[in-house]
Amino acid sequence: MNEFKFAMNRILLKISGEALAGEDHFGINPDVLDRVAGEIVSVLNEGRQIAVVMGAGNFFRGEMGVKGGMDRVSSDQMGMIATLMNAIALKDAISRAGGEAEVLSAIEIGPVAKNYSPELGREALAGGKVALCAAGTGNPFFTTDTAGILRALELECDAMFKATKVDGVYDKDPVTNPDAKKFDVITYDEIVKRDLGVMDLTAVTLAKKGNLPIIVFDMGTRGTMYRVVNGEIELGTLIKSSR
Repeated sequence: MNEFKFAMNRILLKISGEALAGEDHFGINPDVLDRVAGEIVSVLNEGRQIAVVMGAGNFFRGEMGVKGGMDRVSSDQMGMIATLMNAIALKDAISRAGGEAEVLSAIEIGPVAKNYSPELGREALAGGKVALCAAGTGNPFFTTDTAGILRALELECDAMFKATKVDGVYDKDPVTNPDAKKFDVITYDEIVKRDLGVMDLTAVTLAKKGNLPIIVFDMGTRGTMYRVVNGEIELGTLIKSSR
C-alpha cells in the first residue's frame, strides 16, 4: 500500500463515546481514558497536530431520548452536552500525560469552553495543543461522524482517523461473521453501494465532496494510531475517492 501513503501532519481523530467506557459500558473508564490520552500525546510529541471529535454514547445518544418519547431537538441537545463531558475529561487526561489541549464547543457554554471557530481551532493546533472539538456541529439531526468530517475540512486536516472496535472496514460484521473480509482500501461510493454502515450517508458524502481520506482503525490495540500515522495504513482501512 505504499502508493497510498500521504502526508499526515494534521489529523482529526474521531472517537466514539463507547470507546471511553471500555468494558464498563457506561461513563468513562479511567484506564481507557489515560491510554487514549497517551496515544494522542505520543503522536503529538512527534510534532504532528491533532484535533479530536468525540461521541457521547457512553452517556447519552440523541436516538435514546427519541425512543423514550423526547423531542428530537431536545434529545440531540443533551447528546451535544454529553460530548462536552468527554472532551473535558480527555483534556485533563492529556494534561496529565504531558500534553496540552483546548476544548472548543459548538454551543456557547461560558467558562467551560471557548466557542468553536475554525480560526481558533487552527490557532490551537499551530500552538501545539490538541483541539478538542465538542458539541458536534452545534445543530440537531447531525451525527458526530458528520461533525468529525466537517471539522476536519474546516481545520484543513490531511485525514480523519475513525477509531472503532475493529481493525478496519469489513464486507459484513466481523464480530458475528467469522468469514467477513477486510478491505485494505475502499472508496466512498463503495461504502454507500454496499451499505456498510461505517458512518452515516451525510458524513460519507461530505468526505467525498471534500476529498478527505478516512482511516478506520482499532484504537483498542496500543500503539496502532502511532503506527498508522507513521505510514502503516494497512493496519486499518483507507477510505478514499478511488482505488
